[in-house]
Amino acid sequence: MPEQDTVDLSAMVARHLPYLRRYARALTGNQSSGDRYAVAVLESVVADPGLLRRQDDPKVALFSVLHSIWSSSGSPVAEADTGIAAAAQAHLAGLTQNSREALLLNTIEGFSLNDVAAIMGIGPEEAGLLVNTALAEMEATVAGAVLVIEDEAIIAMDIEAIVEGMGHRVTANARTHAEAVAMAAADRPDLILADIQLADNSSGVEAVNDILGQFSAIPVIFITAFPERLLTGERPEPAFLINKPYTEEQVRSAVSQALFFCSTDTLHG
Repeated sequence: MPEQDTVDLSAMVARHLPYLRRYARALTGNQSSGDRYAVAVLESVVADPGLLRRQDDPKVALFSVLHSIWSSSGSPVAEADTGIAAAAQAHLAGLTQNSREALLLNTIEGFSLNDVAAIMGIGPEEAGLLVNTALAEMEATVAGAVLVIEDEAIIAMDIEAIVEGMGHRVTANARTHAEAVAMAAADRPDLILADIQLADNSSGVEAVNDILGQFSAIPVIFITAFPERLLTGERPEPAFLINKPYTEEQVRSAVSQALFFCSTDTLHG
């Protein structure tokens, strides 16, 4: 391969890698298993760069390679490390085949239904049906108490409305690190939705870590305008991460996914 082509390939893969890793992590259930699949994708592309020319969009092609590798290995989900996570993962047996993958691709990664279809090797109508089926099945599975950690009032109100519309209870909205820790202690949440930058310039990541120090097995969804700050590969990362600006579908999907799996790695930093 010419040197310039190699440079272009590397730049393209590097641009999409954080999102490929995010998707693989949510798909397989934890960071280590997701990263193993991401590495397998990179190895496949290095061995055969032509894999990225099988779709018009190189990002679609990259995710297609992951889909092929994951599905050919039996579409496994990582072994749970807690009893709560194990119970949640047991619900997978009741989901329509391939629906969760279509949901993640469409609502979390932002692919159109045509792109989802191309990645999964199915038709657009089937992709849409799978997305709707997954949402309905997951939302019907669990309901819980949700702590929102967000310093922007309008965004906080919007998130609360989405969460309550799904049938969950919002325990409180915290604007600072101290408020978040105190509110979690007063009313233990089943799920935390958190921004990473709070009103007093404190860290939502640190607030979450302090809360998880009090309780175990609480899933966390981070909502941030700067996802690359958490998708570095240099430390444990959240399984669920939503970009700002977000859509209602993204929040609904992530909430259902997080409560369904109840597994989020604690961040350090």
